[in-house]
Order: sequence, then C-alpha cells, then structure tokens
Amino acid sequence: MNKPRVIFPYTEAGFGHIMPMNSIADKFEEMYGDKVECVRSKFFTESGDKKLAKLEEFYKKDTMASNKSALYGHIQTFSMDFFKTRLSIWFAMFFAVLGSNKHGIRHMDDLKPDLVVSTHFSTNYYAVKCKTKPLTVVYFPDIVVNPMYMYPCDLLLVPAETGYRRALKRHKHRFNNNNIAHVPFLIRKEAYTVTQSKQELRAKLGLDENKFTIMLAEGGYGLGKMEKICKNILKRDLPVTVIAVCGKNQKLYEKFKAMKSKGKTDFHPLGLCDNMFEYLACSDIFCGKSGASMAAEPCFFGIPHIITKYSSGIERHNGGYYINTVGSAMKIFKPSKVVDKIEEFMESPEKLKPYVEAAQRHHFAYGAEESAKKIYELLLKRFPELEG
Repeated sequence: MNKPRVIFPYTEAGFGHIMPMNSIADKFEEMYGDKVECVRSKFFTESGDKKLAKLEEFYKKDTMASNKSALYGHIQTFSMDFFKTRLSIWFAMFFAVLGSNKHGIRHMDDLKPDLVVSTHFSTNYYAVKCKTKPLTVVYFPDIVVNPMYMYPCDLLLVPAETGYRRALKRHKHRFNNNNIAHVPFLIRKEAYTVTQSKQELRAKLGLDENKFTIMLAEGGYGLGKMEKICKNILKRDLPVTVIAVCGKNQKLYEKFKAMKSKGKTDFHPLGLCDNMFEYLACSDIFCGKSGASMAAEPCFFGIPHIITKYSSGIERHNGGYYINTVGSAMKIFKPSKVVDKIEEFMESPEKLKPYVEAAQRHHFAYGAEESAKKIYELLLKRFPELEG
C-alpha cells in the first residue's frame, strides 16, 4: 500500500505561521511517520513560479505594513469583518497578484496531497480548490477566528477555548463539533528542552546572573516600539540587563550595536537567533506586541508580558485574552510608561508574582500531540486501513 501523503505547506507571512507549522510537522512525523509520507513544502518558492513567489512577498509586506502602522492593521481587520469570508478571500487570492490563483492550485495538485495541514488561509484555499481534493486541516494560532479562516476545511484547530466556543456560538452556519476542535497551543518542541533555572541560563548566555532582565521582541521583522523603549532605558541608565531581539530587521540591529550604555545597563542586541527560548526563559519580563506566538511563548515560560502594541484587531483580541482570561500580561503602549513599569518591577520584583503565577497556571495549554491525534483521526476516515 502506498502511504498517504500529508503535506505541510509553509507560508512566510509573519513567523506566527511558520513556528506552529514546525511544531505540528515535527510531532506528526514523530508519531505517524511510519504510516504516512510527511512532506514539508516551501509552497510559494519551491517550484520557481514567479507569481507564487510574488504573492508570498505580498503577504510578507502586508504583515510588515501592519507592524509599522497600527492604523493600517486595524483597517485591514475591519475590512475582513466587513466584507466577510468570500470577498476577503477573493481579494487575497485573485486581486493581490493577478493570475497567481491558478498557479497555486496547479502546484498544490502537483504535490499529490491526501491531506494538507495549513497554518495560513492561502494554502488551505488551494487545497480546497485543487483537483486532488485532499482532506484539509487548518490551525488558527490567534484567539478569535477571523473571516479568512472561516473558509471551508475539514477540520479547524483552535488553541484558545474562548475562541473555540465563540466560533461555535456565533458561526453556527460554518462550525459544528465535527469540523472544529479545541487543542493546545502549538509551541515549538525546542521550548521543552529549556529546563535550566534563570541563573543557569544567564551564566550560559554570558549575562549577569543577578540583574533584573528584560527581553524585547517585535515579531520576526522587529517592527514596533522596541527602539524607543531601549533608548529610554539606556538614557535612564537603569541597572538591568536588556535583551533586544531584532529578528530580520538588520537596520535596527546595526543601530542597536552602535548604541552604548552609560555604565549600569547591560545592553545585548540580537538578530535572528536559534536559542531565543533560552533568552526568554532567563528573563524577568518580556516586552512586545501580542502576535499569536509573541503572546503565547512568554506565558509558556512563566514570564510576565508587557504588551506594547496592537498592530491589528486580531492582536487586540490576543492581548485581551492574556490580560483578562489568563492574567499573565498587561497593556502599556507609551514607551516611557513601559520603562516606568520596568523600573517599578525592578525595585519591587514581588509585584510580578501574580503575573508569574497566572502564566504558570496556564502551562497545561501547550503541546502538539493532541493536534497530531486529531489530524490522524481525520485521515483514518479516508484511509481506515491505517488503523490496522
């Protein structure tokens, strides 16, 4: 018997789509790789198709535009809610790059999928439309399911229970207990390898073991209020360690490398780094926007989060979840006020305790095993012989 082909197509439209794909692909292959053929696809670039590459570049630039301008991001979210699923999908798949629609469908057929697991709406659209007619699974990483992810699929996986219940209640025409499931958040498997204490990690990373430590990040593109916050900390010469992760923003990284401490602040700018979880786990507090992974990862490690920006309505819902439902985060948008709060926590670390405890209580809500099981159960409906 030929093994069923399970396709994991990657889309770069912010790292929040890439990281959960790594998580579920790793776990599914670990659990079922002997029974199925797992294919990790760089969907938009692997074929050399210029229109597909251009479309992914459009998605990337669109994400960056939202990060640069909150107004743009909120208008974008409003537009999705106003025009609903069909028109929003039509714009993204037809109008963004004319002609790319047919190219994407053709490439999906070329992959000969039996099941497609997507973390971005575009690859799910191609899977639904292609002639092969594979089973389709979509993982939605944010809190409230937005119209782009209400396009038909066989199974939608939602990590927030509030988002799951909201979708069932408000969109009964689309969701039922057979096509939507509540699952833990898909955090990367590397998170589970970080087990050392804060002091041990700081020693390993060459940081002061006893200084109050702040980590700042603004997604993979490093666009947000991090620069203003860092400048304010350096200006005040606070006796803290600052870890500033710039991601792909090389311009900001070079700027940070040229910035000098007055003496008391230990300033550590980073570009793209493979051990970001180690830096996060050794921190006392995290500052950054509330993208899906940006909000979930500090919580996993029990690190309180100062949310410094909502770049869209989607991130506003994410932030509200971690502030009000989980209790591990707070919202402060003005950079000088962020630094005021950092200084307050530095002088009175016990004030962080309620946020730490709230994050620790939420630790159960992570992992890829449940999602892998749900996907395999769906696959068994078409290939029952796999159960033997």
